Amino acid sequence: MYYDNLKQRVKAVRAAREQAQAALNVLQSIDLTQHIADVYKPLHKDIEAAAHTVYNLPGGRGSCKSSFVSLEIVNGIMQAATGHSNAIVFRLYGNTLRESVFSQIAWAIDTLGVTHLWKSRLSPMQWTYTPTGAQIVFRGLDDPSKLKSIKPTRGVFRYIWFEEFSELPGPNFTRNVMQSVQRGGDTFTVFRSFNPPISANNWANRFIQEPDERAIAVHTDYTMIPPEWLGEAFLYEAERLKEVNPAAYEHEYMGVPTGTGGEVFPNLEIRTIADEEIAALQYIYCGLDFGFAVDPAAFLRVAYDRKRDTIYLLNEIYEKGLSNAKLAEKIKVQGFDVNDREPPYISPVYGMVAANPNQVITADCAEPKSIADIRAEGLKCLPCHKEPGCVEYRVKWLQHRRIVIDPARTPNAYREFVGYEYETDKDGNFLSRLPDKDNHTIDACAYALDRLIYYKRGLSA
Repeated sequence: MYYDNLKQRVKAVRAAREQAQAALNVLQSIDLTQHIADVYKPLHKDIEAAAHTVYNLPGGRGSCKSSFVSLEIVNGIMQAATGHSNAIVFRLYGNTLRESVFSQIAWAIDTLGVTHLWKSRLSPMQWTYTPTGAQIVFRGLDDPSKLKSIKPTRGVFRYIWFEEFSELPGPNFTRNVMQSVQRGGDTFTVFRSFNPPISANNWANRFIQEPDERAIAVHTDYTMIPPEWLGEAFLYEAERLKEVNPAAYEHEYMGVPTGTGGEVFPNLEIRTIADEEIAALQYIYCGLDFGFAVDPAAFLRVAYDRKRDTIYLLNEIYEKGLSNAKLAEKIKVQGFDVNDREPPYISPVYGMVAANPNQVITADCAEPKSIADIRAEGLKCLPCHKEPGCVEYRVKWLQHRRIVIDPARTPNAYREFVGYEYETDKDGNFLSRLPDKDNHTIDACAYALDRLIYYKRGLSA
């Protein structure tokens, strides 16, 4: 038995040595600069020299900032002689990790041709570099308990990555997270990647501008990336948005904050909407936010011009103290359930839920009983999609379209959209948090367009 165990240990040691030598051979053949855009190459040299600690990476869509960070982390861990250099990757919502940063690390591993040197685990979520045992772990910040006693198996978190940095609640929260993970080491590399929020006065936009000799900021956009990396479809969508909505293009693709204050919707066009203009609109949608106690019920009928990427607010019902039955009756009496211009809608949940002339109403999914009440009154009412962060996702989608509001047609929507501002901290810095008040028509508008918002993701009912 003793000799059998000894043979197994010798065999394991020999296998480990062979793996280490194979890993060394692979590392000597890797040229990271072949896989990163020219705009990031000076930054790569800066990281190699450990010239800075913090790397702020604001940028527009398609700027490959996440790809760059994932390559740097994977390569850096492999280049370390010991298994003491680990990485931790954060996003605000834990359920977004797998489809975003976890998959992004997998892409980096595959791109470098080192898949055979890494193994993954989903619970808890992590990647392990097998030659040294170094880890890349992933955590959501929506639950403070997830930060307690967080530490690698051995060594320190040499690399710290905040993906979608601007999603975090504010500067104090960020500092608390850093204090929780920056322990036991002298050298750290911190990445903060994000699409700049629409307001220039958002805390994240201002935070990275604070003087810090340890930090460097590099703003990138898709025009700095080789076109063949992005693909023809991506470039077409970017140029199309540039033509139909220049402000949205500047924010979404160029990463430029286009708002100056705390307004959530700087993309509003306040004017009269003529009956002739409405008659020419093809796609009409309805959304419903239920009211309870002191909150009003808000029903909104909107149109979406796909060619011009423009939303029109057409009609509203906004009233307190309405029962669901009375609300349904108001919708029917005013004819808002009729739409002979929208093609039949087939729901993966309900099947064929609308055929001309009936109109689908999309409502708050948190109220299944109220939805059932509306359906019992003969209206085609569906729940909206729901996932962590869906409110922010819908608002961001609305921010990137022109929204036309006629105060005479939708006075309450006008008041709420114009007055809707981001929350502030005690110092007056605008946070990324959306206030949950005076937003009933805003929610109704988002529900109405829910299946458009989630169409490409295949998530809408």
